[in-house]
Amino acid sequence: MSDGIDHATTTTALPAIGVLAMQGAFAEHIRALGDVGAPAIEVRTTKQLDRCSGIVIPGGESTAIRKALDRCGLLEPLRARIEQGMPAFGTCAGMIVLADTEPDGAPPCLGLLDVDVERNGWGRQVHSAEVAVAYEDGSTSSSIFIRAPRITRLGDAVEVVARIAGGGADGEPVAVRQGHLLAAAFHPELTADRALHRTFAAMVDAHATSPARR
Repeated sequence: MSDGIDHATTTTALPAIGVLAMQGAFAEHIRALGDVGAPAIEVRTTKQLDRCSGIVIPGGESTAIRKALDRCGLLEPLRARIEQGMPAFGTCAGMIVLADTEPDGAPPCLGLLDVDVERNGWGRQVHSAEVAVAYEDGSTSSSIFIRAPRITRLGDAVEVVARIAGGGADGEPVAVRQGHLLAAAFHPELTADRALHRTFAAMVDAHATSPARR
């Protein structure tokens, strides 16, 4: 069964992808997208968001990200664009921002990805580690978990694309896809693995060139 992850050659001639530049390793995400031939820009304003055909929500702290989105007037425009089909990719806290429910019963930020998550479910900063991750196509990669959220529930439409490859948590999902939404509990931008960035770039390209967009 295919996981929807493209581990093949670099994608080229892609439309601009926005990277939310408020917290986290946004520069590393831009660099990773560049590695797969996808032009990317920093996004802090609605005008910048309007230029984008896809959005990456990096890690950081989900509550602080929500406050920053509110302060910049981006929360509702971002939600609207994603609801209209714009692909979105959240990593670590970015997955919490996309998730259907916030940890601890708080109201969701965007509430678009049908998963429940536990904040710091893989341990706090002191427990951050590099962990082997297995993609559903059989390939593996070493991935960095930093105060990573843990997925505690998957909706029926959510597809697992990567799991923990070994140890006591063997088999637990750590990256998922739901249609035009992609999310990872870890930080792929901090390693040399470009599988998820390549897949997201292809998702954005497919959306931007679909007949419905013409």
